[in-house]
Amino acid sequence: MSEKHPGPLVVEGKLVDAERLKKESNYLRGTISDDLNDGLTGGFNGDNFLLIRFHGMYQQDDRDIRAERAEQKLEPRHAMMLRCRLPGGIITPDQWLAIDKFASDNTLYGSIRLTNRQTFQFHGILKKNVKPAHQMLHEVGLDALATANDVNRNVLCTSNPVESALHQEAYEWAKKLSEHLLPRTRAYAEIWWDQEKVATTDEEPILGETYLPRKFKTTVVVPPHNDVDLHANDMNFIAIAENGRLVGFNLLLGGGLSIDHGNKATYARTASEIGYLPLEKTQDVAAAVVSTQRDWGNRTDRKNAKTKYTLERVGVETFKAEVENRAGLTFEPIRPYAFTSRGDRFGWVKGIDKKWHLTLFIENGRLLDYPDRPLKSGIAEIARVHQGDFRLTANQNLIVAGVPAAEKDKIEAIARKHALLDSVTPQRENSMACVAFPTCPLAMAEAERFLPAFVSRVEALMHRHNLADEHIVLRVTGCPNGCGRALLAEIGLVGKAPGRYNLHIGGNRIGTRIPRMYRENIDAEEILTIIDELVGRWAKERQDEEGFGDFTIRAGIIRAVEDPARDFWE
Repeated sequence: MSEKHPGPLVVEGKLVDAERLKKESNYLRGTISDDLNDGLTGGFNGDNFLLIRFHGMYQQDDRDIRAERAEQKLEPRHAMMLRCRLPGGIITPDQWLAIDKFASDNTLYGSIRLTNRQTFQFHGILKKNVKPAHQMLHEVGLDALATANDVNRNVLCTSNPVESALHQEAYEWAKKLSEHLLPRTRAYAEIWWDQEKVATTDEEPILGETYLPRKFKTTVVVPPHNDVDLHANDMNFIAIAENGRLVGFNLLLGGGLSIDHGNKATYARTASEIGYLPLEKTQDVAAAVVSTQRDWGNRTDRKNAKTKYTLERVGVETFKAEVENRAGLTFEPIRPYAFTSRGDRFGWVKGIDKKWHLTLFIENGRLLDYPDRPLKSGIAEIARVHQGDFRLTANQNLIVAGVPAAEKDKIEAIARKHALLDSVTPQRENSMACVAFPTCPLAMAEAERFLPAFVSRVEALMHRHNLADEHIVLRVTGCPNGCGRALLAEIGLVGKAPGRYNLHIGGNRIGTRIPRMYRENIDAEEILTIIDELVGRWAKERQDEEGFGDFTIRAGIIRAVEDPARDFWE
């Protein structure tokens, strides 16, 4: 894919301002501590506005009331979104109860948002409550370090509640990789935990003094379940098992979904197969990949700074050879693997350890007490009696894991009482959206608030075409930055303007193919008309159990994206 036009290893030119910011930040300290005491504004000033992202926060405001406040000559109502680092998505009931209480007592919205990176976010933390938020996480053994900006972010791991021994091994590697690739600076501990500065020179042996050129995402994947959507990520370790035990990983690099509307130098890309490595080389390889991207990634244009663009520019084989040199190994050929699914398995599932696991559907990952649906209270009540753990999935759902048979009825009764086990259609289970309005500053169109009613209309037309038990992987994202993973869906809506989206079709159910844009800048009514027509054809013309995305390719409705760097926009 990427050997056609190999280019320079390093892009020369004027560095973007983000590089100055990082270099002058004193290893991510900036003047954040001083800013916390500035009562004249509810936000962070100057470079600190971006620097806090390395500490797991984004400064946001409520865009629903922005104009009203401007008329009143008030600054926007600034508040922070804080994202926890939670490799593999596993959290204890005690930890959950702590975050539940903080969300209720110290955020503007009172909700907990499960993300598709297997962690949770608080929305609406006023500046006065930012430090207490970090301290609360620390008290229960958690942190928000490196969950945003130009670092390796929260490491995903397949949520596999059945093969418990294999999943546990994979999860342990997700934790090791997360720790190994963290920033070494003590800035986080000094600012948020009041730890004294150690009188040594700061060093970042893996990330470097100016960190990475752009965000970096890592997964650990246990086939045949691609629930982490590996092709949306820079670095992926696919577990290879023998007799139920982990023996090594296949390495895939260079996935990524973020694009820039109309900018043909940007594109979504699936990850490239690199090779197989034994377990003992995992951390060495991870560090080698990250440091190669650190040194070769584009620091002159942030829109072309991700690993996918580095691979396309220098060539996959050139990048692979450099990783081998830095890690001190020669990759073996990719070992056989296959994916058959990526959605969550809802309801009760029994593991090989004889314990039970209950997967709960959480629409859009938003846990809040709604009228007649006290979801947030329900999870808290389960946490008070549950002796196992919780697992947050990459599909924004929650698994109550490790339940003894004797406790099943109790857990299920609580879930039903709080509407956590209400019946939903396969279509709703396989639909997802990013946050978008009102809090995301990048949103161009609605996503989370748009999705529920839109799915209801898709459900109705599926029923009309006698496909009520079927599903289409449907994703909506409020802008082209890819958070909702719309560009790995069978139907992906990418926000273009208020009420308008680009419609992409032609992905597949297992998440290994990029969908192509089918119509640009259209509203929901136009989208539904198109879906109705195409689903009608799918119902009549499909072969065997052919998925919707595969059908659109085979029937010639859309052409498959085969080489994204060259044909994504064609």
